[in-house]
Amino acid sequence: MSPELYPTAVSEYISKNKYPAKAHARAVAKYLSLTTGLIYLESQKSRLEEDKDQEAPFHQRRYFFYLSGCALPNCYLTYDVAKDHLTLYIPPIDPEEVMWSGMPLDVVGATAKFDIDQAKYSDQLAADLVGEVLAIPEQVSAHIATSTAVTASGNLKEAIDECRVYKDDYEVALIKHANEISGIAHVALMKAVKSCKHEYELEALFLENCIKRGARRQAYESIIAAGKNAATLHYIHNNQPLEGKLNILIDGGCEFNTYASDITRVFPLSGKFTKESREIYSLVLKMQKESMAMIKPGVLWDTIHETTHKILIQGLLDLGIFRNGTVDEILANRTSCAFLPHGLGHHMGMDTHDTGGHPNYADPDPMYKYLRVRIPLKERAVITAEPGCYFCEFIIQPYLDDPKHSKYIDKEVLDRYWAVGGVRIEDDLLVTSDGYENLTNVIKELDEVENMVNS
Repeated sequence: MSPELYPTAVSEYISKNKYPAKAHARAVAKYLSLTTGLIYLESQKSRLEEDKDQEAPFHQRRYFFYLSGCALPNCYLTYDVAKDHLTLYIPPIDPEEVMWSGMPLDVVGATAKFDIDQAKYSDQLAADLVGEVLAIPEQVSAHIATSTAVTASGNLKEAIDECRVYKDDYEVALIKHANEISGIAHVALMKAVKSCKHEYELEALFLENCIKRGARRQAYESIIAAGKNAATLHYIHNNQPLEGKLNILIDGGCEFNTYASDITRVFPLSGKFTKESREIYSLVLKMQKESMAMIKPGVLWDTIHETTHKILIQGLLDLGIFRNGTVDEILANRTSCAFLPHGLGHHMGMDTHDTGGHPNYADPDPMYKYLRVRIPLKERAVITAEPGCYFCEFIIQPYLDDPKHSKYIDKEVLDRYWAVGGVRIEDDLLVTSDGYENLTNVIKELDEVENMVNS
């Protein structure tokens, strides 16, 4: 077995501990100032694909998993606040299902596996739903809603969203392990790219490296974008030839035990960055490093995002792409949004774009419209830092046609950079008491990247 496949200290920690469902239940009750009553949640249901007799891919409902740690379908849970008692209800054993799928988890196994006080079969659920029962609207089965006194309240969903921002040690370990696996996959692509002909070959290699390390699901569809394809932020076609392209952008991250990773790297297909590619890569790396240096609890993410735009503007002035204005003047006119149209980063956890960031997609200011975190950073949150610089003609052309912006852009200089496509560098960061811990360990220095591609 390759040394890279041996368990790490992080994976050993995960295997020896349980997902902290009980602590999460307590935190949610505390957020809601509850002292009595039941919190009630349902898992996602299994279902057949339309016009087929095969099950559709299953992905657990996040709110249910947060208070259970259980990734099985057709389950339920209750948390008795006053008794501090967490109960998981799993499907009864169906002999016909056993014939096809083998023995399922029983209540003894569930009690041992999950951080719960008791496991029961779901045919015992109705008798336990008594008194004040709090649930999430539209996540209550019809037969439950009509036969019990369940109160559906958006407050419960809000409470879980806010509590999910804080990541305890076990959650951090899951994210870190997902990063370890994804990091190995990213390096494998750097090493293999010279022998590949199409984007999809690299996608297949990324999946192979994740699956053989126990991460069978991706946190999102991988972006394997060669050349100008990298100027499309969420490019997912992954089917174009590599020949004739300068660089490739890989935005890929596996999911491990329902927790995500999210990593982006860019490297030259030839093994050597061109002058223009090196300039843009160096600028984006500077943007990332200086934005990361600002991270600590209490700092408004808007401020770090704005600073990143200022660094971008100064860099484009130094390259001659921007002209005829100061950093503050170009920033005030939002011309830099032509080259960095997205936000600096987002919370990450069970979802790649995790909860609790309070974005405002109706914000008329284009610099903040797509910023997914609009609050001061919180200790123990996990956030991505992913600045970029893109040369997308569809996005930039309206700026060139608008005198308000075109006076700041030197079209002749800009024309030398279209082939770069786009550069984005992304790491996953845990906010600590005095800064951050980088959970991503993938090379990104220029010389290291080139050496890896040529290794």
